Amino acid sequence: MTEDSSPVVPGVIPAESLRLPGGRTLRFERQHHGSGVSFFLVTNNPGEGPGLHRHPYTETWSVLEGQATIRMGEHEVVAGVGDTTVVPPDTWHAFTNTGEGDLRMICIHASPVMIQEDAEDGGR
Repeated sequence: MTEDSSPVVPGVIPAESLRLPGGRTLRFERQHHGSGVSFFLVTNNPGEGPGLHRHPYTETWSVLEGQATIRMGEHEVVAGVGDTTVVPPDTWHAFTNTGEGDLRMICIHASPVMIQEDAEDGGR
């Protein structure tokens, strides 16, 4: 049973059912699938990445392929294959693929649903 008392049914969740429209990134929210986590499986071209945003919970990133330049508040770090970064709750952050090939990164959200506040929306 899951936290919401729904039974977990064994099986494979096809990637295409998780793919964001017009992109290669997958979005998995635990509330829809009976898991203990939510995540994005990001695949970005060089120069791509999300704009500045924040969440009311921690987000943990692990780079699977490529290189990401990550901004967290006033800090900027570069993460490569195998590196992990933890973004504290309510911290403005963004990342960009600064490598020469694809960036593949898993972004784990400590929440049953993804809650995101974008800076370009005026922080609303």
